[in-house]
Amino acid sequence: MGLPGLLCAVLLAACCCCRRAAGVPGEVEQLEPELVEVEVGSTALLKCGPSHSQGNFSHVDWFSVYKEKPTLIFRVRQSQGQSEPGEYQHRLSLQDKGTTLALAHVTPHDERIYLCQGKRPRSQEHRIQLRVYKAPEEPSIQANALGISVNSREPEEVATCVGRNGYPVPQVIWYKNGWPLKEQKNRVHIQSSQIVESSGLYTLRSVLKAQLLKEDKDAQFYCELNYRLPSGNHMKESKEVTVPVFYPAEKVWLEVEPVGILKEGDRVEIRCLADGNPPPHFSISKQNPSTREVVEETADDDGVLVLEPAQKEHSGLYECQGLDLETTASLLSDQRELLVNYVSDVRVNPMAPESQEGSSLTLTCEAESNQILEFQWLREKTGEVLEKGPVLQLNNLKRDAGGGYCCMASVPSVPGLNRTQLVNVAIFGSPWMAVKKRKVWVQENTMVNLSCEASGHPRPTISWSVGGAANEQDQGPQSVLSIVNVLVTPELLGTGAECVASNSLGKNTTVIFLELAASNRTTGPITSTVGPHARANGTSTEKKLPEPQSKGVVIVAVTVCLLVLAVLGAVLYFFYKKGKLPCGRSGKQEMERNTSI
Repeated sequence: MGLPGLLCAVLLAACCCCRRAAGVPGEVEQLEPELVEVEVGSTALLKCGPSHSQGNFSHVDWFSVYKEKPTLIFRVRQSQGQSEPGEYQHRLSLQDKGTTLALAHVTPHDERIYLCQGKRPRSQEHRIQLRVYKAPEEPSIQANALGISVNSREPEEVATCVGRNGYPVPQVIWYKNGWPLKEQKNRVHIQSSQIVESSGLYTLRSVLKAQLLKEDKDAQFYCELNYRLPSGNHMKESKEVTVPVFYPAEKVWLEVEPVGILKEGDRVEIRCLADGNPPPHFSISKQNPSTREVVEETADDDGVLVLEPAQKEHSGLYECQGLDLETTASLLSDQRELLVNYVSDVRVNPMAPESQEGSSLTLTCEAESNQILEFQWLREKTGEVLEKGPVLQLNNLKRDAGGGYCCMASVPSVPGLNRTQLVNVAIFGSPWMAVKKRKVWVQENTMVNLSCEASGHPRPTISWSVGGAANEQDQGPQSVLSIVNVLVTPELLGTGAECVASNSLGKNTTVIFLELAASNRTTGPITSTVGPHARANGTSTEKKLPEPQSKGVVIVAVTVCLLVLAVLGAVLYFFYKKGKLPCGRSGKQEMERNTSI
């Protein structure tokens, strides 16, 4: 540079310094605009100058600067404001004695630079950068419901995260099991995009793609949105999701429920399991341990074989086969032995025992099992244990020894495994009657049910001395109950009713007396006039009891007796008055005088 050029540069620098020192209007330098931050929907307060400024704000023009082009939006003249027509016309107002311009109902479109220019006493200019924020909604996440195969050669879509109505665009971070994921070539890829809504807010959509392994079958994925507000930095998290991961099985095995000792009658499930997803197609086969014959069992689509109820024939060696329909690879499980403990049907010999009174009887019980058996005999009607062992000896039999006897075969090592067999012992004898005599309270001209019960061997039959429809009911192998429905007549009241039980060894009877009940009673209780069977059944040839008198005959007899006593009393009193009776002290003295003469 020559001397003339150097002199020009020095003069130009001196002129600039002089203009700055002199404060020429319109030449105020502002390096950075003032930053104002607000949330969408709130009111932004734009101050024309720093808070300590002492300028005159009675004549100010406000501009919005968009793409470096200022547009007049508001005028202040003599401290009175007026909006210019346009998008700000109804949202601007003055505050703080004209020093602050209030912008209401802020939207994302309002984010720009605002410029205020004062004209007096000299030109002043202040620039404001308005930043607008809006927190996005809670992020939603959608997992890939179709699943991902570990054999995929490229990253597959794992999940999609969406954050709606935020401003500015939030940042998204993906997590797996609480650890952030980063882009990794051929392994992890995150693809994000945003849509600008008509409101100016953003909707963010982020897709996570990855290659997954078998270990990711239970992995938890979620996304996080990071955003800023005037109060600082914030974040929101989505819920956690899992993705179906498909991988081939490497092992197949069997499980049996319930676990432990099994017995006949149990509900048993044999289940095929594999460590692949989806599981292979299962089939179950059983090998007979004695014949070595292999039979394929019918299992359901899930590879479950249900044995209900389990039987001894279900015992054997079970094996599961898994077939991968995609690779046609086949896997076999280890063999599993299934043992169903059992007790066979119990057999009693003799099957229909019968004997005479006073004799003896031997009952023998048999059964089979794959375990050691224990036997015991019980009386059916009492549950009393009579004998422990397979043989029951009954000596000096009496009639009450007849009835049910139960043999139980049980396996002590398998709780609940037992079987029983009931046998009825018959003692030969003529019929026994439940009662010999009894009384029934009735009303005349009404229908009444009369019952009679007898037992014996052979089984007796019952007949009645009165007409009516009789109905017989079995009460046991050697017992029968007969019920007859009759009309109560005066003749029936006088004679009563008699039932006769008979078999080939004899017969026996029960007499039922009918008594009239009071008018306010319908049927009174049945009263037995005899005690236990031993008294009621002393002999089968007992004579018929005399018929009872009616109630009227009793009343007449009592009346006659009272009349006789009254007449006798009158005669005795008459003789006493005449002195004909040697009674009292005078009588005694007269007898003494006669003796002395």
